[in-house]
Amino acid sequence: MIPRVLTVAGSDSGGGAGIQADLKTMLALGVHGMSVITAVTAQNSLGVQGVWELPVDAVRAQYRAVVDDIGVQAVKTGMLASAPLVEAVADLLATTAAPVVVDPVGVSKHGDSLLAAEALDCVRTRLLPTATVATPNLDEVTQLTGVRVEDEDGMRRAAEAILGFGPRWALIKGGHYPGDALDLLADGHEEHWLRAPRLDNRHTHGTGCTLGSAIASHLARGLAVPDAVRAAKEYVTGAIGAGFALGAGVGPVDHGWRSR
Repeated sequence: MIPRVLTVAGSDSGGGAGIQADLKTMLALGVHGMSVITAVTAQNSLGVQGVWELPVDAVRAQYRAVVDDIGVQAVKTGMLASAPLVEAVADLLATTAAPVVVDPVGVSKHGDSLLAAEALDCVRTRLLPTATVATPNLDEVTQLTGVRVEDEDGMRRAAEAILGFGPRWALIKGGHYPGDALDLLADGHEEHWLRAPRLDNRHTHGTGCTLGSAIASHLARGLAVPDAVRAAKEYVTGAIGAGFALGAGVGPVDHGWRSR
Protein backbone atom coordinates (compact mmCIF):
# COMPACT_ATOMS: atom_id res chain seq x y z
CA MET A 1 0.00 0.00 0.00
CA ILE A 2 1.19 3.53 -0.76
CA PRO A 3 2.27 5.25 2.49
CA ARG A 4 -0.27 7.82 3.68
CA VAL A 5 0.73 11.20 5.12
CA LEU A 6 -1.57 13.80 6.66
CA THR A 7 -0.86 17.53 6.73
CA VAL A 8 -2.63 19.74 9.28
CA ALA A 9 -2.05 23.30 8.11
CA GLY A 10 -3.36 26.45 6.47
CA SER A 11 -4.21 26.94 2.81
CA ASP A 12 -2.04 29.20 0.62
CA SER A 13 -4.16 30.52 -2.25
CA GLY A 14 -0.98 31.30 -4.21
CA GLY A 15 0.01 27.62 -4.17
CA GLY A 16 3.57 28.07 -2.90
CA ALA A 17 3.30 27.15 0.77
CA GLY A 18 0.89 25.60 3.26
CA ILE A 19 -1.43 22.75 2.32
CA GLN A 20 -0.68 23.19 -1.37
CA ALA A 21 3.10 22.88 -0.92
CA ASP A 22 2.63 19.93 1.42
CA LEU A 23 0.51 17.93 -1.02
CA LYS A 24 2.82 18.69 -3.95
CA THR A 25 5.80 17.50 -1.91
CA MET A 26 4.04 14.30 -0.90
CA LEU A 27 3.12 13.53 -4.50
CA ALA A 28 6.70 14.16 -5.63
CA LEU A 29 8.03 11.78 -2.97
CA GLY A 30 5.67 8.94 -3.75
CA VAL A 31 3.25 9.02 -0.82
CA HIS A 32 -0.50 9.67 -0.67
CA GLY A 33 -1.11 13.12 0.80
CA MET A 34 -4.22 14.03 2.81
CA SER A 35 -5.16 17.29 4.48
CA VAL A 36 -6.80 18.93 7.46
CA ILE A 37 -7.23 22.64 6.71
CA THR A 38 -6.93 24.84 9.79
CA ALA A 39 -7.20 28.26 8.16
CA VAL A 40 -7.73 29.87 4.79
CA THR A 41 -5.41 32.67 3.67
CA ALA A 42 -5.68 35.20 0.87
CA GLN A 43 -2.04 35.07 -0.19
CA ASN A 44 0.15 35.70 -3.21
CA SER A 45 3.78 36.41 -4.06
CA LEU A 46 3.60 39.75 -2.24
CA GLY A 47 2.28 38.53 1.11
CA VAL A 48 -0.76 37.56 3.14
CA GLN A 49 -3.78 39.80 2.65
CA GLY A 50 -6.16 37.96 4.98
CA VAL A 51 -6.52 34.96 7.32
CA TRP A 52 -9.72 33.15 8.32
CA GLU A 53 -9.49 30.34 10.89
CA LEU A 54 -11.75 27.31 10.61
CA PRO A 55 -13.83 26.30 13.64
CA VAL A 56 -12.21 23.80 15.99
CA ASP A 57 -15.05 21.34 15.33
CA ALA A 58 -14.33 21.47 11.58
CA VAL A 59 -10.66 20.71 12.19
CA ARG A 60 -11.49 17.80 14.49
CA ALA A 61 -14.01 16.40 12.01
CA GLN A 62 -11.51 16.50 9.12
CA TYR A 63 -8.84 14.79 11.21
CA ARG A 64 -11.10 12.02 12.51
CA ALA A 65 -12.60 11.41 9.06
CA VAL A 66 -9.15 10.72 7.61
CA VAL A 67 -7.43 8.92 10.49
CA ASP A 68 -10.35 6.69 11.52
CA ASP A 69 -11.07 5.44 8.00
CA ILE A 70 -7.90 5.72 5.92
CA GLY A 71 -5.17 5.74 8.56
CA VAL A 72 -1.81 7.51 8.48
CA GLN A 73 1.87 6.57 8.55
CA ALA A 74 2.98 10.14 9.41
CA VAL A 75 1.48 13.52 10.27
CA LYS A 76 2.91 16.97 9.60
CA THR A 77 1.61 20.17 11.22
CA GLY A 78 2.06 23.69 9.90
CA MET A 79 0.02 26.86 10.43
CA LEU A 80 -2.33 26.39 13.41
CA ALA A 81 -3.14 30.08 13.93
CA SER A 82 -4.69 30.17 17.44
CA ALA A 83 -4.45 28.65 20.91
CA PRO A 84 -7.75 26.70 20.61
CA LEU A 85 -6.60 25.16 17.32
CA VAL A 86 -3.16 24.29 18.75
CA GLU A 87 -4.79 22.61 21.75
CA ALA A 88 -7.28 20.68 19.60
CA VAL A 89 -4.58 19.44 17.22
CA ALA A 90 -2.29 18.45 20.11
CA ASP A 91 -5.12 16.38 21.60
CA LEU A 92 -5.69 14.66 18.24
CA LEU A 93 -2.01 13.91 17.73
CA ALA A 94 -1.80 12.34 21.18
CA THR A 95 -4.27 9.69 20.03
CA THR A 96 -2.40 8.85 16.80
CA ALA A 97 0.31 6.18 16.68
CA ALA A 98 2.40 7.66 13.87
CA PRO A 99 5.48 9.89 13.61
CA VAL A 100 4.69 13.60 13.87
CA VAL A 101 6.65 16.44 12.27
CA VAL A 102 5.85 19.79 13.88
CA ASP A 103 6.72 22.92 11.91
CA PRO A 104 5.95 25.63 14.50
CA VAL A 105 4.92 28.22 11.92
CA GLY A 106 4.98 31.72 13.38
CA VAL A 107 5.38 34.10 10.44
CA SER A 108 5.19 33.85 6.67
CA LYS A 109 8.12 34.33 4.29
CA HIS A 110 6.95 37.95 3.92
CA GLY A 111 6.89 38.61 7.68
CA ASP A 112 3.13 38.26 8.15
CA SER A 113 2.06 36.76 11.48
CA LEU A 114 0.47 33.31 11.18
CA LEU A 115 0.25 32.47 14.90
CA ALA A 116 -1.48 34.46 17.63
CA ALA A 117 0.90 35.59 20.39
CA GLU A 118 -1.24 33.91 23.05
CA ALA A 119 -0.83 30.56 21.26
CA LEU A 120 2.94 30.39 21.82
CA ASP A 121 2.64 28.82 25.26
CA CYS A 122 0.29 26.15 23.86
CA VAL A 123 2.88 25.37 21.18
CA ARG A 124 5.54 24.97 23.87
CA THR A 125 3.55 22.93 26.37
CA ARG A 126 1.03 21.01 24.24
CA LEU A 127 2.20 20.72 20.62
CA LEU A 128 5.98 20.27 20.81
CA PRO A 129 5.74 17.31 23.24
CA THR A 130 3.84 15.38 20.54
CA ALA A 131 6.60 15.83 17.95
CA THR A 132 8.90 13.14 16.65
CA VAL A 133 10.76 15.99 14.92
CA ALA A 134 10.28 19.72 15.53
CA THR A 135 11.58 21.96 12.71
CA PRO A 136 11.84 25.61 13.82
CA ASN A 137 13.76 28.17 11.79
CA LEU A 138 15.95 30.69 13.60
CA ASP A 139 13.17 33.28 13.97
CA GLU A 140 10.85 30.64 15.42
CA VAL A 141 13.60 29.49 17.80
CA THR A 142 13.85 33.03 19.16
CA GLN A 143 10.05 33.35 19.33
CA LEU A 144 9.73 30.11 21.30
CA THR A 145 12.86 30.12 23.46
CA GLY A 146 14.46 33.57 23.44
CA VAL A 147 17.70 32.06 22.08
CA ARG A 148 19.29 34.16 19.32
CA VAL A 149 21.52 32.11 17.04
CA GLU A 150 24.67 33.78 15.73
CA ASP A 151 27.03 30.82 15.44
CA GLU A 152 27.15 27.02 15.61
CA ASP A 153 27.25 27.05 19.41
CA GLY A 154 24.05 29.09 19.29
CA MET A 155 22.46 26.37 17.16
CA ARG A 156 23.39 23.82 19.83
CA ARG A 157 21.82 25.99 22.51
CA ALA A 158 18.73 26.38 20.34
CA ALA A 159 18.40 22.61 19.90
CA GLU A 160 18.79 22.08 23.65
CA ALA A 161 16.10 24.68 24.37
CA ILE A 162 13.63 23.19 21.86
CA LEU A 163 14.28 19.66 23.12
CA GLY A 164 13.44 20.93 26.60
CA PHE A 165 9.82 21.23 25.46
CA GLY A 166 9.61 17.51 24.76
CA PRO A 167 10.08 16.58 21.07
CA ARG A 168 12.21 13.50 20.37
CA TRP A 169 14.35 15.37 17.82
CA ALA A 170 14.93 19.05 17.06
CA LEU A 171 15.94 20.22 13.60
CA ILE A 172 17.24 23.78 13.85
CA LYS A 173 16.98 25.22 10.36
CA GLY A 174 19.82 27.63 9.67
CA GLY A 175 18.54 29.00 6.38
CA HIS A 176 18.86 32.56 7.73
CA TYR A 177 22.41 31.88 8.96
CA PRO A 178 25.29 33.36 6.90
CA GLY A 179 27.34 31.06 4.70
CA ASP A 180 26.27 27.56 3.74
CA ALA A 181 22.69 26.44 4.42
CA LEU A 182 23.48 24.73 7.73
CA ASP A 183 20.96 22.77 9.81
CA LEU A 184 21.44 20.92 13.09
CA LEU A 185 19.49 17.76 13.93
CA ALA A 186 19.84 16.67 17.55
CA ASP A 187 18.09 14.49 20.12
CA GLY A 188 20.17 15.30 23.21
CA HIS A 189 22.62 12.47 22.51
CA GLU A 190 23.35 12.60 18.78
CA GLU A 191 24.20 15.60 16.59
CA HIS A 192 23.88 15.60 12.81
CA TRP A 193 25.11 18.69 10.95
CA LEU A 194 23.59 19.04 7.49
CA ARG A 195 25.25 21.40 5.05
CA ALA A 196 24.27 22.46 1.55
CA PRO A 197 25.53 25.29 -0.64
CA ARG A 198 23.57 28.52 -0.35
CA LEU A 199 21.88 28.99 -3.71
CA ASP A 200 21.55 32.39 -5.36
CA ASN A 201 17.79 32.30 -5.83
CA ARG A 202 15.32 34.63 -4.11
CA HIS A 203 12.32 32.46 -5.01
CA THR A 204 12.12 30.36 -1.84
CA HIS A 205 8.47 30.66 -0.79
CA GLY A 206 7.30 27.45 0.90
CA THR A 207 10.73 26.16 1.92
CA GLY A 208 9.78 25.32 5.51
CA CYS A 209 6.47 23.67 4.61
CA THR A 210 8.19 21.64 1.91
CA LEU A 211 10.96 20.44 4.24
CA GLY A 212 8.54 19.37 6.96
CA SER A 213 6.38 17.49 4.48
CA ALA A 214 9.41 15.83 2.91
CA ILE A 215 10.58 14.62 6.33
CA ALA A 216 7.10 13.25 7.09
CA SER A 217 6.97 11.53 3.71
CA HIS A 218 10.28 9.77 4.27
CA LEU A 219 9.30 8.77 7.83
CA ALA A 220 6.10 7.27 6.41
CA ARG A 221 8.25 5.21 4.04
CA GLY A 222 10.10 3.76 7.03
CA LEU A 223 13.32 5.77 7.15
CA ALA A 224 14.92 6.55 10.52
CA VAL A 225 14.82 10.20 11.54
CA PRO A 226 18.41 11.13 10.54
CA ASP A 227 18.02 9.45 7.16
CA ALA A 228 14.60 11.02 6.59
CA VAL A 229 15.94 14.48 7.36
CA ARG A 230 18.98 14.05 5.09
CA ALA A 231 16.81 12.89 2.20
CA ALA A 232 14.36 15.74 2.80
CA LYS A 233 17.13 18.33 2.81
CA GLU A 234 18.46 16.98 -0.48
CA TYR A 235 14.99 17.26 -2.04
CA VAL A 236 14.45 20.80 -0.70
CA THR A 237 17.88 21.96 -1.87
CA GLY A 238 16.96 20.90 -5.40
CA ALA A 239 13.56 22.57 -5.10
CA ILE A 240 15.18 25.85 -4.00
CA GLY A 241 17.63 25.70 -6.88
CA ALA A 242 14.71 25.36 -9.30
CA GLY A 243 12.54 27.99 -7.60
CA PHE A 244 10.87 30.26 -10.12
CA ALA A 245 9.38 33.73 -10.46
CA LEU A 246 5.64 33.97 -9.93
CA GLY A 247 3.72 37.22 -9.66
CA ALA A 248 5.44 40.43 -8.67
CA GLY A 249 7.15 39.21 -5.50
CA VAL A 250 8.84 36.11 -4.12
CA GLY A 251 8.12 32.96 -6.11
CA PRO A 252 7.90 29.38 -4.84
CA VAL A 253 10.35 26.53 -4.74
CA ASP A 254 9.74 23.97 -7.49
CA HIS A 255 8.24 20.85 -5.95
CA GLY A 256 8.39 18.99 -9.26
CA TRP A 257 12.03 19.75 -10.03
CA ARG A 258 13.05 16.09 -10.29
CA SER A 259 10.57 15.36 -13.06
CA ARG A 260 11.12 18.46 -15.21
